[in-house]
Amino acid sequence: MHPPPPAAGAAMDFGQNSLFGYMEDLQELTIIERPVRRSLKTPEEIERLTVDEDLSDIDRAVYLLSAGQDIQGASVIANLPFLMRQNPTETLRRVLPKVREVLHVASVEMQLTAAVSFLTILQEESMPVHTFAHNFLQVILLHVEHRDTGVSNAWLETLLSAIELLPKETLRHEILNPLVSKAQLSQTVQSRLVSCKILGKLTNKFDAHRTELTKSVVLPELIELSRDESVSVRLAAFETLVNMLDMFDTDDRSQTILPLVKSFCEKSFKADESILISLSFHLGKLCHGLYGIFTPDQHLRFLEFYRKLCTLGLQQENGHNENQIPSQIVEHEKKYTSVRKNCAYNFPAMIVFVDPKNFHMELYSTFFCLCHDPEVPVRYTIAICFYEVSKLLNSGVYLIHKELITLLQDESLEVLDALINHLPEILELMSTGGESSVQENKLSSLPDLIPALTAAEQRAAASLKWRTHEKLLQKYACLPHIISSDQIYYRFLQRMFTIMMTNNVLPVQRAAARTLCIFLRYNRKQEQRHEVIQKLIEQLGQGKSYWNRLRFLDTCEFIIEIFSRSFFCKYFFLPVIELTHDPVANVRMKLCYLLPKVKSALKIPADMHLLQQLELCVRKLLCQEKDKDVLAIVKKTVLELDRMEMSMDVQLQKKNYEKDLLDQEKEREELLFLEMEQLEKEKHQNDGRLPSDKSFEKKRRDSRTTMQNLPKNIPISVPGPSSSTPSTSKEIKKSKLIRSQSFNNQAFHAKYGNLDKCASKTSALAHSPSATGLVRTAMLSLTDDSFRTRNTSTVPASFSSNPVLPSTSRGTGNTADPKGSGSKDAQPRKATLKSRKSNP
Repeated sequence: MHPPPPAAGAAMDFGQNSLFGYMEDLQELTIIERPVRRSLKTPEEIERLTVDEDLSDIDRAVYLLSAGQDIQGASVIANLPFLMRQNPTETLRRVLPKVREVLHVASVEMQLTAAVSFLTILQEESMPVHTFAHNFLQVILLHVEHRDTGVSNAWLETLLSAIELLPKETLRHEILNPLVSKAQLSQTVQSRLVSCKILGKLTNKFDAHRTELTKSVVLPELIELSRDESVSVRLAAFETLVNMLDMFDTDDRSQTILPLVKSFCEKSFKADESILISLSFHLGKLCHGLYGIFTPDQHLRFLEFYRKLCTLGLQQENGHNENQIPSQIVEHEKKYTSVRKNCAYNFPAMIVFVDPKNFHMELYSTFFCLCHDPEVPVRYTIAICFYEVSKLLNSGVYLIHKELITLLQDESLEVLDALINHLPEILELMSTGGESSVQENKLSSLPDLIPALTAAEQRAAASLKWRTHEKLLQKYACLPHIISSDQIYYRFLQRMFTIMMTNNVLPVQRAAARTLCIFLRYNRKQEQRHEVIQKLIEQLGQGKSYWNRLRFLDTCEFIIEIFSRSFFCKYFFLPVIELTHDPVANVRMKLCYLLPKVKSALKIPADMHLLQQLELCVRKLLCQEKDKDVLAIVKKTVLELDRMEMSMDVQLQKKNYEKDLLDQEKEREELLFLEMEQLEKEKHQNDGRLPSDKSFEKKRRDSRTTMQNLPKNIPISVPGPSSSTPSTSKEIKKSKLIRSQSFNNQAFHAKYGNLDKCASKTSALAHSPSATGLVRTAMLSLTDDSFRTRNTSTVPASFSSNPVLPSTSRGTGNTADPKGSGSKDAQPRKATLKSRKSNP
């Protein structure tokens, strides 16, 4: 279990400054405690712990190992990697012999420290491998069989890591040959157990698959150990054999390994549960390693064994008897859950084992049980494997539609979180039936999908696991490729708005905003598109709460990324730069960070009037901004905006050229969707008897191809632009006409009707050669600290306190303020309005 996340207010307490403050508090406590501690030491003890400061590091290490106490010796051993880096020759000659002597009688703590230090020296490669083997290997081998299990395991880990780096001849003579004698039954259980693990590691080190070493030495030893009287030794030998299956030839696998596996399976239910757990975990490797060895009867028995493991503990009375006490029952149920979890983990391998075409007859009922298992770990594991199962079934993926709905509706968010990692890929496989060719199948055979998706999102939103909610919203960006735009509009789009305006977690809000932009990008009805755009501007960009206006700027950043530049300039450029008059400093500050991207969306000379208005807004911020933090950012933004004009080297030109090509593809897509909408309307009006059915089919294919080939630099889960273009001049003219008809919504632009009048007043300046030099002029003026004071009285009429752009009332929003705007920005807004009225 992970510890619960700290509260939002407490998150800042773990910063660097707080940590140093915490350490200072501890130091103060140490100072207070110091007199007490000193009083506990006698003069003789202090004398024994005192070391001459003039000694070198090597001399001090030798002295402490010879005459010091255990804690001092442990400190020297922990410092051994540093000594090896500093003076390897003297460390090997003088310090290491003392370490060997101390380890014979060392405590557990010192042994563990030595194992870690030896491993560190090996990993740091502070000496040649043969030098390490000569000086350290025998010490490691000597302590691998320490009577303390923890110490033995620590040295074993060091040895297994050393095996990866040591040469084969050293392994054969120094480890393998002595190991054979230690693996005999006359040795201790711990010695035989260690031998199993080392043998498995050694065998993988030798590259030849059919070596005489494997047949004559390793395999007989492992078979002998697999019959050991100790369960732990038998289990270790079995796991080693499974991991080495690829090393054995067909005869060894069929005549030696297969009988051993059969014996383990037959005795597993009567043996310790640890055998069942190991068997269930290694089933996938067994299926792969023994593939082609089973007879039909053996194949069926092995499959039956797997099915039985998948339901272990779910039969009568949960698999336990009446004589067991409650604690034993709980322990058994935990082990049975582990077995079923391992079976779920190996389910894709079992599909390969039975062949996907036999899934329905052989494994579907088992898959159903795993998806409905009463324990969360089992369902979590099968949810992780769901995508692999879908890929393996291919055209038979429709068989598990209902199980997808079941896992989407699972009561545990852990299961949902595991499933949605590959949700776009799963839905795409199901929408195409597993076929690679593009089809128009919109999951009509799965009517419960949309309710399950909406319920999953609401369940994630109601929980405290906001990361799962954020991930789910990000994955929903794939839906335009899966279901129709009408279904998205009526079932998902309004929900994205609600999340953006009411959720209190910023990453969740941003995920909803980005997914909403993708929904808008692939919406095929202009009426719906205009409604969404209007809501974004009115409820966010002109919202009462400054928090909503901040989210509007986030949304515009996504729009610049996802849509064409012409789309952004047509609908969002003016509402964005209007926020330069926002009464809240945070909004103006965020806008300043966005301005370079806004400027990059302009096309010159077509958007010269927009560039002029952008520069006027920047000049106004420079002249009138009173918040020192915002003003500092404005100055930096001015420099960045000016560099965007001056830094035009060859590399940047090439980069911009590629961006222009991508933007043209985006714009062509948007026109294609408009044409598709118009053609669909005409087809419906003529009852499907439109003479240009071929043209309609071509547009439909282009639209689908467009969504299949979205460029990687638009990181969404939906496919995107194709390389095809309208093939005839007639189609081009028609697309232009449709563009004009669909985007000119006079009612929508009524409130911005006087923008052209304002732009016309500065048209002469916009078309003058010095139009783009206003930013430079403002930048040069910044060198004088009294810039704002000196220029206040001489600002031209267009820079007066009266806004250049028409300001619309933000009090007409249709939604209530979720962030309590009355307390946040109501007073600043009133003050600003008064100042505007007072200035003629």
